[in-house]
Amino acid sequence: MRLSLRTRIVAAIVGVTTTATAVMAFFAYRVQSEDVVQAFTIAAHSRMTTDGVELQKKIDLARPEERTRVILDDLEFTPAGWLLVAKSPGKPFVTIARASLVLAGSRIGYLGPPTMVITETPEKLLKPVEREVLSAPFGQITQNTAVTTDPDTGRPVLVVSRNFLNTDYFVVKFYDLGVLETDLGALRRNLGLIALGVSVFGVGVAFLVGRRIGRPIKALATAADELGSGALGTRVPVKGRDEVAALAASFNTMAARLGESIDELHAKDRQQRRFVADVAHDLRTPLASMIATVDSLDHAEPATRTRATEILGTQARRLAKLVEDLLEIARFDAGKADLRVAPVDLADLVADAAAVTGVEAAVTASGDVTVVADPRRVHTVVANLLSNAARHGAAPISVALDGTGDDVVLRVADAGPGIPEDLLPILFDRFARGDHARQATEGSGLGLAIARENVLAHGGSLTAHNDGGAVFTVRLPRNA
Repeated sequence: MRLSLRTRIVAAIVGVTTTATAVMAFFAYRVQSEDVVQAFTIAAHSRMTTDGVELQKKIDLARPEERTRVILDDLEFTPAGWLLVAKSPGKPFVTIARASLVLAGSRIGYLGPPTMVITETPEKLLKPVEREVLSAPFGQITQNTAVTTDPDTGRPVLVVSRNFLNTDYFVVKFYDLGVLETDLGALRRNLGLIALGVSVFGVGVAFLVGRRIGRPIKALATAADELGSGALGTRVPVKGRDEVAALAASFNTMAARLGESIDELHAKDRQQRRFVADVAHDLRTPLASMIATVDSLDHAEPATRTRATEILGTQARRLAKLVEDLLEIARFDAGKADLRVAPVDLADLVADAAAVTGVEAAVTASGDVTVVADPRRVHTVVANLLSNAARHGAAPISVALDGTGDDVVLRVADAGPGIPEDLLPILFDRFARGDHARQATEGSGLGLAIARENVLAHGGSLTAHNDGGAVFTVRLPRNA
């Protein structure tokens, strides 16, 4: 059987609270009981000491035959049970007189005449502690204290004994500790009630804590189910700064990132659909033109055959360029566009690209314009930007190189009408063209997309804006 988190939290808190309370109650009782018994023992010991000193003086002033009477007279009003024991060297104990300890709390009375000599064995109460209380050497004032148990009632009894100088007498007094036991029993009950109250309080606190923790976790579980069902806008409230709040914040972050990822996937899907449609369109146009031209090769007129041959060559080159661009895009998508870097002087590279494309451009450079990059790919970027400026812009075309910062910046600007505002957000998308009717043009619509991928592969950036014409800005790190 699996227990819920709330049940386990409640059980843990109740267990810890009950155990801690029980342990504290136990040790509090032990300390209190020991203190009470110790205080009672010290009081009895002090009283025996005080009474013993006075009795010793009386014994010293009395004749030897009167000493027994002096001791018994002194013990007659002792508020405790007692024994007067004689012990001569080499002889057994002799109980001379005794007064019983009435454990029920009634008055203390004699069991016989004070002068009556009883030659029986010592009392039952004395037997368990005779080694402790009657083992002092004779001829010394010795006082001992011990605790024993009444063999008849099982109640604890404090035993205090004293030996008197120049006599063979031991006075042994018995104090009933049952009253203390009654008080300690009340203390146990009170501590038990306190422990029970604390446990009940702990149960209440446990339920509140479990509810406080369980509610947001349940809300998280519900939100996770909703998120799994496609409700990407699902969020949970974040309250407080504890771990549960951190969990809720992490869930919201995860949900937001998941929503962004799915949106990106949808955008990718739309892009791929559009890409396939554009590829099909761009492939269909040159192929249709080539098929129609092939039929003209058998025409009797030499001029017609010559024109057909020219059209066929143009469309074949266009088709080859499109296939080459598609292969390049496929390599970028597959992550297989490797860089073969080498030191490149961008000023020389721009001059060569202008010569290859046949574009006249004014080149200016400042600072160190040398970068470590793939010369072929950077050349492709620059040639594409120059061709784009010549085809869609107007002269004069300028190229500015700035190598004064950490990165090298290349700007290609023209004096044309600029980039249409509706085209700027999608300018670097695949098959994005200024001619929305998709009329036949020399370009494939992949040049700027390939240029941006090449720049990103170097860790740089490619942006475009209008400033008296179209301005394309390439930022390349010095080391790709």
